[in-house]
Amino acid sequence: MAVDKFDRLILEALQKDGRMSNVQLAARVNLSESACLRRVRALEESGMISRYAALLSQNEAGLPGNVFVQIGLHREVESELSAFEDAVRDIPEVMECYLMSGEFDYLLRVVVADMADFERIHKTELTRLPGVARVNSSFGIRTVQRKTQLPLR
Repeated sequence: MAVDKFDRLILEALQKDGRMSNVQLAARVNLSESACLRRVRALEESGMISRYAALLSQNEAGLPGNVFVQIGLHREVESELSAFEDAVRDIPEVMECYLMSGEFDYLLRVVVADMADFERIHKTELTRLPGVARVNSSFGIRTVQRKTQLPLR
């Protein structure tokens, strides 16, 4: 979907505050309320706006740690990739999973309460995923930057 200046303004505003009312949004982007609502609906229907969510504090949720896990599979065949991807979706602590190029097949971001929590996840979940040959974990020491707002050009 091609977006114009008003669509970009709407998207930028909603990325900052998804609970903003249509009245507030229309005023912010200098559109009538009905025109603004039509544009938001069109952005939703096109898939540009995929959903609305509340962003929680990892610390307050009791999951302050980030572990970045590289996974290598025994074989890169479609059946093993699909089985791995289906199974990894069922692990609640896996926040992100990317199919990668390079030395490892997948990169995961796992949230944990502490080292003992990661040990549990490693033993009971990660090493039991279908097709796993290697697991390499790195612990995030401190989050320097974490964005949720995409740059719109």
